[in-house]
Amino acid sequence: MNQPGAQAHYNVAAIMGGLYGDGFIACKGAFSREWVTQLGEDIDVLFRQALSQPGGALPRGPSRFYVEIHPERLRGFVDIITHPWVVAVCEAVLGPDYRIVEAGFDVPGPGALHQPWHRDFPAPEATLAGRRLNSLAFNITTVDVTEEMGPFEIAPGTQWDTLAGGDPMFPARELWPRYEALAQRKLAQMGDISARSALTIHRGTANRSNRSRPVFVLGVDAPDARNADKHDLQLTRPYYDSLPEQVRRHLTCRVVDTLDPIVQEHTIDGLLEGVSPGERMGMGG
Repeated sequence: MNQPGAQAHYNVAAIMGGLYGDGFIACKGAFSREWVTQLGEDIDVLFRQALSQPGGALPRGPSRFYVEIHPERLRGFVDIITHPWVVAVCEAVLGPDYRIVEAGFDVPGPGALHQPWHRDFPAPEATLAGRRLNSLAFNITTVDVTEEMGPFEIAPGTQWDTLAGGDPMFPARELWPRYEALAQRKLAQMGDISARSALTIHRGTANRSNRSRPVFVLGVDAPDARNADKHDLQLTRPYYDSLPEQVRRHLTCRVVDTLDPIVQEHTIDGLLEGVSPGERMGMGG
């Protein structure tokens, strides 16, 4: 972390323009396919374990789950948080004292439906009034995404929508045609990493394939954001002590003797039912 000259290798204006404009940017080929295969293996093990314990995997709609994890259970966690592009994006948008607050993964399985259009949490005052982004979400797919696998869909520029007078996370259905018109599908490939504002209106689409589409999630805050309150990042003392100081200073976590089961606080009730393709504003799925 804070590698010397991390920002110098990337265009800070383009980073900020992308996240303040569309609300989404990506770095193609950031990791090797071999590295991503390892990430997928670790996620597969953790997913099977989560499904076997009560409350280990949170439903986010039919055949769609979210699992928050202990970072040291991923062999490549440090590779992710020290990648120069990740560091440059965090520093450019969130400032030099950014905080890593969440590590987990989503698994949209075969049969997953469209999600309703949504943002991941209500927009904070820093964004609504201050017009400033104070958090980011990074995603890494573990498979080559195809149209049939339920790709992530985003409505560019909608991180600034106030949703005044309605649900602060779920736009009213009469607003959906706007998001349909703006929608971009992201067909990420193994090795790509993306960064987005989780406030940008988005959804997972229906997975019509016979394969799951696991994706790693990293949540990062500016010092004034409060998303750490919803998560429970834990590191054992030996693992924490093994990390360089420039890495530790960016982690908002508990240092523990033994890893506790994670009690996930970021349940999103509005995602539990999903939306059948026929409900997609009458346009088909």
